[in-house]
Amino acid sequence: MDRRNFIFMLGIGFVRLLSGPGLLLSSEREGGGQAATIRVFSVEQGGYVMVEKVIKTDREWKELLTKDQYYILRKQGTERAFTGKYWDNRERGIYRCAGCANDLFTSETKFKSGTGWPSFYEPIAPENIGLQEDNSFFMRRTEVHCARCDGHLGHVFDDGPPPTGLRYCINGNALDFVKT
Repeated sequence: MDRRNFIFMLGIGFVRLLSGPGLLLSSEREGGGQAATIRVFSVEQGGYVMVEKVIKTDREWKELLTKDQYYILRKQGTERAFTGKYWDNRERGIYRCAGCANDLFTSETKFKSGTGWPSFYEPIAPENIGLQEDNSFFMRRTEVHCARCDGHLGHVFDDGPPPTGLRYCINGNALDFVKT
């Protein structure tokens, strides 16, 4: 782990310490004791609220989501660059999880990364996402998932703009957009 990733993970640990149970890591979301409620930031409520964690069967997810959404959110898939929804969206609003409507990112933190996927330099609130180490495809990355429904969103990289230096590279089909 390089220095930037170490500092980033240290920061996530500090945020978790201050914020309580909202940010779930892989060890907490796999197996045993799932929390019945989590703390997330809600734009509509104007602050932090306790909400039910969304847990569905595979069959229920298939009925709820489109084929592309299911592939990305539930099977950790990735859409092809420059093909998903919102990669070039310039409207003001809130990006929500397509699986559970959890507020994830705002248009104010979206930037043009040139990658072909919606990119953000920070989430709407750290509690609304979860992070997990991903060593698939012979790479070491950090997966980003929705803290409310555990849906796969994309990955976070340390090559983003100030003020965070992070690039949350998110699949557009994992998102819904609400204009503000």
